[in-house]
Amino acid sequence: MPTLKQALLAAQQSLTDIADNPDLEASMLLCHLLNKPKSHLYAWPEAKLSEPQQQRYQKLIEQRQQGMPIAYILQQREFWSLSLRVTPDTLIPRAESELLVERAIHHLQSCHNPTAADLGTGSGAIALALASERPDARVVATDLHQAALIIATENAQRLDLRNLAFHAGDWCDALPEGEQFDVILSNPPYIESADPHLAQGDLPYEPQTALVSGEDGLDDIRTIIKQAPVRLKRNGWLLLEHGYNQAAAVRRLMQSAGMSGISSHEDLAGQPRVTEGCRS
Repeated sequence: MPTLKQALLAAQQSLTDIADNPDLEASMLLCHLLNKPKSHLYAWPEAKLSEPQQQRYQKLIEQRQQGMPIAYILQQREFWSLSLRVTPDTLIPRAESELLVERAIHHLQSCHNPTAADLGTGSGAIALALASERPDARVVATDLHQAALIIATENAQRLDLRNLAFHAGDWCDALPEGEQFDVILSNPPYIESADPHLAQGDLPYEPQTALVSGEDGLDDIRTIIKQAPVRLKRNGWLLLEHGYNQAAAVRRLMQSAGMSGISSHEDLAGQPRVTEGCRS
């Protein structure tokens, strides 16, 4: 049976064509298999895998070679320093979405016992990050798909975040009747239906309903902008993540909805990623 060092080297070679960082992914998969920290691999490089361990490790490597996102193989993803369970029922949280959390925190900084709603929560990443930063806030998270809400609820329970409520339904229609919010935020589907990127990287494995939104990618954004103003408190804010080339269109939609203070904000890659507007 191979040593840990030998198994890692073989896995790194196998992942060269699929992974941007095969060394990192090979070690992540082996740590997952062994349920050990990465330091264990360096401390015990000559330790040997058992035959069942070697077979399971090879199966993990084969899944990754076939294109399965490593987040789905590990069933785990970091977001806003929170460790979240993810499955193919949920979108894989991405670092650029942390900008939504940053902007929500900015707008809530002067609010006492604020209320916020995360529409289309998926794994719960955005709602959970906001709830962790503002334990005095009431955060409502919604999703159309019950399977995603189950994962989000499990994440909240595991992180012991209790200032959240989860509701099933479509966008603002899922919010508790009559309740208004200081902030409504969402990372909705915004990819065009014919976008070739849908066949690349992790996207083919992610739920398409969480990615695609009509011919121009704006169908769900239109719906949210139409619904949101009456669900916002006066001077409340709507924050939307969108594609790098959609900021101008989203600003126009917010203007048509009568919102004020409209602006777009760039992610860490310098791409306009979040547009926000205020209910006057």
